[in-house]
Amino acid sequence: MTAYADKPWTALYEAGKPDTVTAGHSDALSMFRAGVEADRDGIAIHYFDAGLTRRDVDTLSDALACALLDAGLGRGGRVALYLQNVPQFVIGLVAVWKAGGIAVSVNPMNREREVELLLNDSGSTILLTLESLYRDVAASVVERTPVRTVITTSELEFQSRNDSRLFAGVVRIPAAEQTAPDGVSVVDLAELLDRFRGTVPPPVTLAADDVAMLTYTSGTTGPPKGAMNGHGNMTFNAEAFRQWCSIGPDDGIFGVAPLFHITGLVADVALSMLTRAPLVLFHRFEPSVALDAIREHRPTFTVASITVFIALMNTEGATADDFSSMTKLWSGGAPIPPSTVDAFERQFGRYVHNIYGLTETTSPSHAVPYGATAPVDEASGALSVGLPWFATGSRIVGDEGDELPPGEAGEIAISGPQVVAGYWDKPEATAQTFPDGELRTGDVGYMDDKGWFYIVDRKKDQINAGGYKVWPREVEDVLYEHEAVREAAVVGVPDPYRGETVKAFVSLRPGHAVSPEELIAFAKGRMAAYKYPRQVEIIDEIPKTASGKLLRRELRGRT
Repeated sequence: MTAYADKPWTALYEAGKPDTVTAGHSDALSMFRAGVEADRDGIAIHYFDAGLTRRDVDTLSDALACALLDAGLGRGGRVALYLQNVPQFVIGLVAVWKAGGIAVSVNPMNREREVELLLNDSGSTILLTLESLYRDVAASVVERTPVRTVITTSELEFQSRNDSRLFAGVVRIPAAEQTAPDGVSVVDLAELLDRFRGTVPPPVTLAADDVAMLTYTSGTTGPPKGAMNGHGNMTFNAEAFRQWCSIGPDDGIFGVAPLFHITGLVADVALSMLTRAPLVLFHRFEPSVALDAIREHRPTFTVASITVFIALMNTEGATADDFSSMTKLWSGGAPIPPSTVDAFERQFGRYVHNIYGLTETTSPSHAVPYGATAPVDEASGALSVGLPWFATGSRIVGDEGDELPPGEAGEIAISGPQVVAGYWDKPEATAQTFPDGELRTGDVGYMDDKGWFYIVDRKKDQINAGGYKVWPREVEDVLYEHEAVREAAVVGVPDPYRGETVKAFVSLRPGHAVSPEELIAFAKGRMAAYKYPRQVEIIDEIPKTASGKLLRRELRGRT
């Protein structure tokens, strides 16, 4: 089931790279502890004007682990982390592992209904969250969930700069002033750390197949499902990242991917633990703040959605000198138009490598090798998402599960050490998505004869226009070639004659103007008649998930 048994892609690996790698640690806690032992006083996290050493993170997470045990957390118990990109996320994550528990990542953009669903689905009994997120969202739902202890903290902690671009109007909300429903205690993280300072939790032994995280899918095809990202999944992909991207302690990791998302968890947090490369955090993405963090801390590596790179390209004052340290760039989470990669390289002199993975593959399964340039398929104009990386099997399968030859489109299937065992408490969904342990991704793509993989689109997003099949991504890539287009999203909308027709939603680059009619004509001249958009609507922002995936379902609701 590793498919294409000869694995043609390995011939394209960077010189000197192996066909396979093995994780050096059985579990993520052991990986963290090895980094602490190697360099206790090295910086683990930069957060504005603050620097936390590995010793700091170790000591603080010891105290919090003792607090979690005191609050009744047992082996395998779940603790929800409802936070932005702040040091408390990393401290909380390690503390949960030290207490023998499972961390549950909750998107800080989630509102009441979504938070209630995730807390109930995961069975979380403890919630670690920002003060404002508790007050504005979680306080109204925790009494209907298993949560009995809420630990609140502030984005203002661990720094003193209080950048007004992010923190204007932010004030501390003492735990004593928060709403505490019957049966729920609300406590302050700083107070807990003081109370348990100097204490050490009892030793805990974790195994590769123990669940480290419940990371919820974005729910683009239904209710979110908790992928059971195991300790072995995380340590393998951290090691694979280290070798594929050539990351070491002299690098710096630009932590722009949301930490609740599997990319942030592995490419930022786990990779930093393994390599001892400092992690640069700045609460949440704001382009000018992110640019200043690059200037100040000079990170070398990041994995970010293409929307982040687009925003940085359009940030006033951004220069090639700002990106001189950023030599190792990858982008995943959403399709990448080749024209955007070219524009970024022209502006900043840095090539953005493509990368592909899912929550269910604990971040990447495919990537463009460091220093290589992804090919563009001549027929479709699609930029390759890369090669299956170390120890990973991938194949293209038809509707009946039959393996398709190179060049033929079908569903991408993946097997390897990064593929999770399944979904939390959902055996039927697990059996359907992971037949015989192989992940069926729901992404349609193909492999060329050299081993490069290409994504066509999601199965569910295909448009049937008068009997002709249209993939939104191909139309989007053409629209991105227009100099005025910042972002584009294409959906199928009802049409009395064709059944469905193609509609594009477009946001424009600052200082540019173009009419819908001009964009229709632009696309019409560059693609088959059945493909070009019959309707174009210009909007301020394309709705996206926190990881940068287009929310086409929201756009369909606007038609």
